[in-house]
Amino acid sequence: MDTLTPESYMESLYEHDPVLERVQEVIRANNMPEISIAPGYGRLLTMLVKMIGAGQVLEIGALGGYSGICLARGLKAGGRLVSLELKQEFADVAKSNVAEAGLGELVEYRIGEALHHLKELLAQGERFDFFFIDADKVNYPNYLELAIQLANPGAMIAGDNTLMRGKVVDAAQTKASVQAMRSFNKLIATDPRLESTILPAYDGLALARVKG
Repeated sequence: MDTLTPESYMESLYEHDPVLERVQEVIRANNMPEISIAPGYGRLLTMLVKMIGAGQVLEIGALGGYSGICLARGLKAGGRLVSLELKQEFADVAKSNVAEAGLGELVEYRIGEALHHLKELLAQGERFDFFFIDADKVNYPNYLELAIQLANPGAMIAGDNTLMRGKVVDAAQTKASVQAMRSFNKLIATDPRLESTILPAYDGLALARVKG
């Protein structure tokens, strides 16, 4: 019998989500990294998007569409999700999975370097109500700064994997990605433009509200 962790105990209380389970199966079948957001945090994304009445949501890192479905489920009527993905093949899988979930018309995919698209969106005068950051860790501080610039007053920013499987608290870990995540966490906690907290469950999730 497997030993229950706090996370697995909490997940056992919820019914299975066949749509999201299928997404995980498709990711596995396509030999993609199995690094989608944890189910508990996926539910949290949906709740937060609904709670703030978000109509314009930006996702940095689509992977197979798991988080995209969670975000799109929370959109208010007439809302849209812009999803940035570096790899065309990942975006194709995500787009298919989101369409299969009945949410395809709500999502726009942009392929290529996220920093390029973020700067382009800024130049175009786009603004967003909710951001989800789950891409290359080295650029997390850059993504955070651009998200703040792209944010409507009161917008929320969520960033996944803030613990990096414990690496951020291990002083022996000095890789650029780990140092960047430490910087991101510090910025989330101290930037005067933000109100924030960092949740330590699963692999860590930062949540911040952009002050109006």
